[in-house]
Amino acid sequence: MKTFPRREFMKLSALGATALATSTRTSMGEPAAKAPASERVQVGCIGVGGRAAFLMQTFASLKEADVVAICDIDSRRLPAAVKAVTERQGKEPVTETDFRKLVENPKLDALVVGTPDHWHAIPTILGCMAGKDVYVEKPDGHNIEEGRRMIAAARKHNRIVQLGTQSRTSDYFHSAMNYIRTGKLGRCLVAKAWESDKQSSIGKPADGEPPQGVDYDIWLGPAPKRPFNPVRFHGNWRWFFDYGTGDLGNDGVHRLDIARWALSTAAEARGESPLGLPASICSSGGKWYFDDAQEWPDTLQVNYEYAGSPGKLLTYEMRIWCPHDYYGLKEGVVIYGDEGYMVIGNSRWHAHDAKHNLVAEGSGDNSGVSHIQNFIDCVKSRKRPNADLETVGHISSVLCHGGNVSWRAGRKLFLDPKTEEFVSKPGGSPDKEANRLRTRPEYRKPWVLPKV
Repeated sequence: MKTFPRREFMKLSALGATALATSTRTSMGEPAAKAPASERVQVGCIGVGGRAAFLMQTFASLKEADVVAICDIDSRRLPAAVKAVTERQGKEPVTETDFRKLVENPKLDALVVGTPDHWHAIPTILGCMAGKDVYVEKPDGHNIEEGRRMIAAARKHNRIVQLGTQSRTSDYFHSAMNYIRTGKLGRCLVAKAWESDKQSSIGKPADGEPPQGVDYDIWLGPAPKRPFNPVRFHGNWRWFFDYGTGDLGNDGVHRLDIARWALSTAAEARGESPLGLPASICSSGGKWYFDDAQEWPDTLQVNYEYAGSPGKLLTYEMRIWCPHDYYGLKEGVVIYGDEGYMVIGNSRWHAHDAKHNLVAEGSGDNSGVSHIQNFIDCVKSRKRPNADLETVGHISSVLCHGGNVSWRAGRKLFLDPKTEEFVSKPGGSPDKEANRLRTRPEYRKPWVLPKV
C-alpha cells in the first residue's frame, strides 16, 4: 500500500498537534500568547452562537488577532461569549446587539460574519464599503444576486473576503488534490458529492412571542415580517425559504466545493481549462419524508453539466432521512477516471486503480483553524485567500443557489456562466421565471441590498 505523499502527513501531524495544544490551553483558561499590538488584526464578530462561536473563539486564540467587539441580536448569548473570548485572549471585547456598530467602528480591521444565510450579504457589503476585510460563512449569500453584489463590493474597495469553506486550506485536502494532479486517475469526466444522514423532524410548533433579550426585527432583517416561531429561529432557520438555503447550501456547499475542486484539478492536470460555472443545472426531489414545518427538500439530486470538449458532469445527492452510508461515508465525494477513482471524506481519502486495488491514501485535519489563519495572513499580505469570494467561494455557492432555483422551478435550467443569469437555451433569451428566483421578490426596508 502506497502512502502519498509523506511530506503532507508531516504537515498534517504538525497541524493536528498545534490545534490540540491550542484547544487544551484555551479550555484551561490560559490566554494565548500574542504578537506585538502593531502586528495584531483587530476583529469584530457578528454572531456568537453555533458555528459563529467556533469562529469567534478561534480568532481570539490566534497570535496575530484580537477580538475587539462581538455582536448578537440575542443578548442572552453575550455573557458566555465575552467569557469565552476573554479566556482565550486575556482581554474583554465590547458587546453590541446591532451589527452596524461594528461596521462603523474605526478600530476594527476585519469583520467575521457567522450569521444565518439571509444575513451574510448586507454586513459583508457594508463592511467592504467601510474599508474592512471580511470572513463570511458559507454560502456567500441567500441567493445569486447577493453573492454578485458582495463580489462587486470587495472588488471596488479592494477588500479581502474569505468564504468559510475551510477545506480549501486544509493540508489534508491539498494532499488529495496533489494525488489527482499526478494524472494517475486517468481521464476524469464525472464527480459525485453526497449527504446521507438521518436527521430529525423539526415539528410544527405554534407561533409565539420572541424571547426577552432578542431583537427579532433585526433578526428578520430583509426577510418578510412574520410572527416569531421557535423553529424559524436559532438552529432551524436554514430549512426555510426566507432565511436559509436548505441542506444544499448548508452541508452541500462543502461537498460540492470539494467535488468541483477535484474535477477541475483533474482537468487542469491534462492541460484542460479549470471548471467554472456549469452550462446547465437540473434538480429533482422533494420534501417527501418529513411531515414538519421545513420548506426545503429532504430528498434531492442535482446534475451539473459543464460545456466544453470533453464535457464534465458533477452530481449531488442529498437524503437527510437516510441512515445508509455511501462508500462507507455519510458525506463525501468520489471522482471517477478511466484508470482509477478516488473517494474523499472529511478526514480520509483513498485512491484505487481500475481493478479496485487501493493504491494511495491520506488522512488529516479539517477543523478550520488553518483556514482562519489563512484569512489573517491575507489581511496582512493583501494576497487572495484560499477561499477567495470571487474566484472560489462564489462559484461553489452558485452551484447551491442554482440547484435550489432549478428545484423550485421544477425543471432543467440553462445558465450563462458569464452573466450568471438563466437563459432559455445555451445562447438563448433570458429565462424570466428562473431569473426571478436569483434574488428576493422584495427586501424589507430598511434592510435593502446596498448598492455598490
